[in-house]
Amino acid sequence: MISRLQQTARLFSIPKNNSNASRYLLLDSLRTKSTDSTQLTESPELPSWVRFVPPTATADAEEDDDFVIPSLASWVDTRRLVQPHKQVQQFLSEATESEVDKLSKILKVRYSSHIEVAQALNGCGLSLSDSTVEQILKRFRNVWVPAFGFFIWAKDQTGYSHSPESYNFMVDILGKSEKFQLLWELIEEMKHLDGYISLATMTKVIRRLARARLYGEAIDVFRGIEKFGLSKDISGLNILMDSLVKENSVEHAHEVFLEYKESIPVNTQSFNILIHGWCKARKLDTARTTLEDMEKHGFQPNALSYTSLIECYCRDKDFRKVDAVLDEMKVKGCSPTVVTYTILMHALGKAKQINEALEVYEKMKENGCVPDTPFYNSLIFILGKAGRLKDAHDLFDDMPKQGATPNVETYNTLISSFCDHSQEENALKLLKKMEEDSCKPDLQTYVPLLKMCCKKKRMKVLYFLLNHMFINDLSMEVAMYTLLINGLCKSGKVEHACSFFEELVLKEMVPQDSTYERLKKKLEDKNMVEAKENIEKLMLKAKERIS
Repeated sequence: MISRLQQTARLFSIPKNNSNASRYLLLDSLRTKSTDSTQLTESPELPSWVRFVPPTATADAEEDDDFVIPSLASWVDTRRLVQPHKQVQQFLSEATESEVDKLSKILKVRYSSHIEVAQALNGCGLSLSDSTVEQILKRFRNVWVPAFGFFIWAKDQTGYSHSPESYNFMVDILGKSEKFQLLWELIEEMKHLDGYISLATMTKVIRRLARARLYGEAIDVFRGIEKFGLSKDISGLNILMDSLVKENSVEHAHEVFLEYKESIPVNTQSFNILIHGWCKARKLDTARTTLEDMEKHGFQPNALSYTSLIECYCRDKDFRKVDAVLDEMKVKGCSPTVVTYTILMHALGKAKQINEALEVYEKMKENGCVPDTPFYNSLIFILGKAGRLKDAHDLFDDMPKQGATPNVETYNTLISSFCDHSQEENALKLLKKMEEDSCKPDLQTYVPLLKMCCKKKRMKVLYFLLNHMFINDLSMEVAMYTLLINGLCKSGKVEHACSFFEELVLKEMVPQDSTYERLKKKLEDKNMVEAKENIEKLMLKAKERIS
């Protein structure tokens, strides 16, 4: 008898006029039986290539800057667009706004330095709380000048003292912007505040140094961690190794491992970090050697150890070797987890082996492994890529009935699929549903939507989305500015592209050379001499800042 999952796989060959039957087969096959609520499944973080794939819009549309789909017009129009060039006095006169919004409008004015920001805030008369400070820092996390200026100003306000969490947040913002001198000055200040420096603080420092490829400096932080009132232990060592591995330096992680393995008792996680790092670097022989060393040190490789190998083979689409690792796990009595299966199913889907991807669920059932939210996210991605958007949306609607709550990545995956197929209305309705369901968007939520707006030349919707981002405490990074500038150049909206280029530079970010050259060429083609000269001056200013 053919299995339900094999029946499900047939949905990709069922004619469109029988789509209702195909959807029934898909959803029915994924409905799980009731399980023991005490069952535990290991579910470490999925790799980024499984969680989200940026979209590429496919359909062209006529230019219509102010067009909004009628069913969404009311929602868009009730959202007032931010006007960043109002005067501070006007900001403060809007009594109906929250303290956060009033502060945000002041901070959105362009300032030359964080000192100027602090001066602009003096005398504003706005009150502070930990939640207000936290929300402001979230909103400006990608723009260090207003964030740090606000932080300095808040520190001097009567009746308010920054919490350790606020200091940690500011440390992370400065580290992300690679303002390491200011970061260390802030750490020095924290040293004089009892209990403010924690492992969480130094984790942010280590991760940001590693991200900036300052591997030696990151290692030195751990070597001298006692001067910050902390002790060297396995938690800190694993954090350091993990940071180095995530930033593509497993070699440095291995050196640190060798340096401290005699003085700090390593554990299973230490070996798994190295195995993952060697797999990420495509050094599978070394990964295998580390697996053997793990056993020699008395640690039994677990599902996470083998999943790193499986992930590597999946990225290479070498599914025979994946099967060999699964067989090895079976011999050693090590059961795959839902993460293992999700990675395998996602890889098969990306390789367009749709039937094989869906059959992974059958293997999960045989092993008593219950699907979780990331598993459903991956399946939604596969269905979206196959063009089965109705099936993907039905699965999304069915998730709560199966005990899996949609999360931000679920929404992102489905929004991306709708944008991929130029289904503008469905994509925006999902964003509206996120708002209704109190599911907080992240930057990846907006990437496909903004890309689609550039493609369709929906300027009113584009600026609505940027404002929607801001009220959700999200600020733009270089990558998002790059997306907008390139997309607007491609669709002929060069004036808007220039505006975003100027904003990017004035926020002390540095445009990519390719983005600059593309915009300059467009301005040359349109004979926009003055605009081209302004862009050249801005680029020179950005280059001087980092020289």
